[in-house]
Amino acid sequence: MSRMSTLWDLSRIQPCNDVVVEGDTLAKMFWNAARQRGTQTWMRQKKLGIWKSWSWQQTADAVREIAGGLMALGFAPGHCASILSNTNIEWVLSDIAVLSCAGVANGIYPTDAASQVHYLCEDSATRLLFVEDDEQLDKALEVRERLPLLDKIIVFDMEGLHQLDDPSILSLDALREMGRAWNAQHPEALAERVAATRPEDVAILVYTSGTTGKPKGAMHTHEALVYSARGLNTLVSRSEADEAMCFLPLCHIAERMGGEYFSLYTGCKLNFVENPDTVPENVREIAPTVFTAVPRVWEKFYSGVMIALKESSRVQQLAYAWAIGVGTRIADRVLAQQPVPATLKAQFHLARWLVLGNVRKMIGIHRARFLVTGAAPISPELVKWYLALGVPMLEVWGMTETCGASTGMRAERIKPGSIGPAIGFNEVRLDPATSEIQVKGPNVFKGYLNLPEKTTETFTEDGWLRTGDVGTVDDEGFYRITDRMKDIIITAGGKNVTPSELENELKFSPYVTDAVVIGDARAYLTVIIMIDQENVEKYAQDHDVPFSNYASLTRAAEVQALIQDVIDEVNKKFARVEQIKKFFLLDTQLTAEDEELTPTMKLKRKLVQTKYAPQIEAMYRQG
Repeated sequence: MSRMSTLWDLSRIQPCNDVVVEGDTLAKMFWNAARQRGTQTWMRQKKLGIWKSWSWQQTADAVREIAGGLMALGFAPGHCASILSNTNIEWVLSDIAVLSCAGVANGIYPTDAASQVHYLCEDSATRLLFVEDDEQLDKALEVRERLPLLDKIIVFDMEGLHQLDDPSILSLDALREMGRAWNAQHPEALAERVAATRPEDVAILVYTSGTTGKPKGAMHTHEALVYSARGLNTLVSRSEADEAMCFLPLCHIAERMGGEYFSLYTGCKLNFVENPDTVPENVREIAPTVFTAVPRVWEKFYSGVMIALKESSRVQQLAYAWAIGVGTRIADRVLAQQPVPATLKAQFHLARWLVLGNVRKMIGIHRARFLVTGAAPISPELVKWYLALGVPMLEVWGMTETCGASTGMRAERIKPGSIGPAIGFNEVRLDPATSEIQVKGPNVFKGYLNLPEKTTETFTEDGWLRTGDVGTVDDEGFYRITDRMKDIIITAGGKNVTPSELENELKFSPYVTDAVVIGDARAYLTVIIMIDQENVEKYAQDHDVPFSNYASLTRAAEVQALIQDVIDEVNKKFARVEQIKKFFLLDTQLTAEDEELTPTMKLKRKLVQTKYAPQIEAMYRQG
């Protein structure tokens, strides 16, 4: 028996190869899955406090009607339709309908400004645009006169728009009604479109977040997406008995591939949150059996537990300290591949019964077979903390251009700080000259839309994808990212510093949301920090720190001292030349709509360094 079973039932996490859904395109796979699963529930969504379930048959009926409406509007094979909406069931229905019509589906972040909507629709030659509500419609209306190819705008939620009289705008309900009439007159049209779609056809566009220059549209074929969906089940298995939560942006490759398409293949139930602000509440309701999220979500859950712990009684604090200590000792032994004494196993069962099970319920992961983290680096200490709770956290690494995952951790051998070995469905190597991680396989994208030169630059002469990530690989084949090729810092003294290591340590604090370490060609390191508003405000209230707004909060002497304490603790883990000497707190409350943040809420390193150059220079002048 594996030593991992001391913490969890490894048999419930093993890769699964017994899912059989035929189809060499996403459209064919969906329709085959719908026929196989019929009345089984596939999706659930909460609206106005009530959960509504969608069976596979109900989903297929809606997709058939939307697809019929698209064809009635003249949507032809190869045409592009874009979706500008938060993550919801209507997003999925529209996406599959476009693919079933042999079209190309493109997602747009709901936080994008009107100018970005214009660029993405123009670059993708969008013919039809789905929008969520009046807020998103306003953006489309602002730019539609500059989009001559845009024929129609379809609105999911018509609240406040019932008096609208515009021939180029119609509701999703009206489109479905149009589709029912079309399908009655052309009963074989949809099946013919599905059958005519080829594996090598472009299925979706996923635009990069554009941290440098304009976003680039990565073209993914049906073949690559189907291949990746089947391959993922050999790493992080799902089945019809599983429940997942769908809440990350569907225009991002992580949720599109790892959520929608992976569940389309496996039959895993998709539960949609009410809105991005209700994720903590919804996850406790859903209690997913498999849970994929970005590091910021895992950090927020950890922060919530730490803040609640500070407000608990002394007895509860002592009980937690003992229980997490037991879990940590077992996690240490398991990670080191060492046997766990029977006495320690018994202590862990007691710790889980008394404390750790309640912590897991507080987060909403008490039913989770495993957790998956990706899309950004995560602190090894955070991975270890979840392991100590008794839930394995598996880190996967990949990028938009690789359909999501290219390397991944397996539950039987976890190495925090590593991104795991290459997944079996692709190859990974290190460039001998630069140590860049490079990828090759059927999952790799076709190229960037309208950018043949950029596409050529992205591949080596022998066909390997240049990822831009620098890394190492150990004798067991486990890769580790040391940094982005363009982000490595070389100080004035010639010391090579990996900023992501320092940044991950800082983000482990419940008071830090993100950080950008500065120091290239400088005498010492400094850092720009974005505080966690909720937790720092709580700290200020508990310690009678006066503040009137977000800016005054960041400037309060007590808050400055709080962050200095965080930095001091992090500095203890690094050599003197790698330690942070000064810091600056961003005094503006940023959202995904601000230019400093990517849609996945990561600070854009280059833009931040440019925008806050005066503050950076001040930190060095003071030194």
